[in-house]
Amino acid sequence: MEQNANKGSGRLVYDKDTIYIIGDAQASVNNPITQQYNAFFIGLVVDTSSHKIVDAGCSSTIPLTSEFVRSIFIGHNMLLLDVVAEEIRQRYHGSSQKALIVAYKDAQKKYKLALNGREELGFQSSGTV
Repeated sequence: MEQNANKGSGRLVYDKDTIYIIGDAQASVNNPITQQYNAFFIGLVVDTSSHKIVDAGCSSTIPLTSEFVRSIFIGHNMLLLDVVAEEIRQRYHGSSQKALIVAYKDAQKKYKLALNGREELGFQSSGTV
């Protein structure tokens, strides 16, 4: 388990330096995810002191998909779009590949806004936005 996610009594507990961000995108009409959820979503837990993604999940119809997507995101820097997008292109060959990248871009935009909001409230953040 990552240092920022501790397992206690069967559920994850995240450090106070982490925030949760949702990114969304439209997947193709014939995609089962679109048929079930009407959109594609990723949820990311990010350590704001390092910008490291410590946990991830996505809307999927197969649990293995969510676990695989999780393995792509964990450990990456939330601010490095091109690195993550390239890994998605190389490793994820599902019908929602493009939607996954768009959802990550959306999450990254929301993350930057959240960081700016935290700084305005007096929270410290290492790094720049």
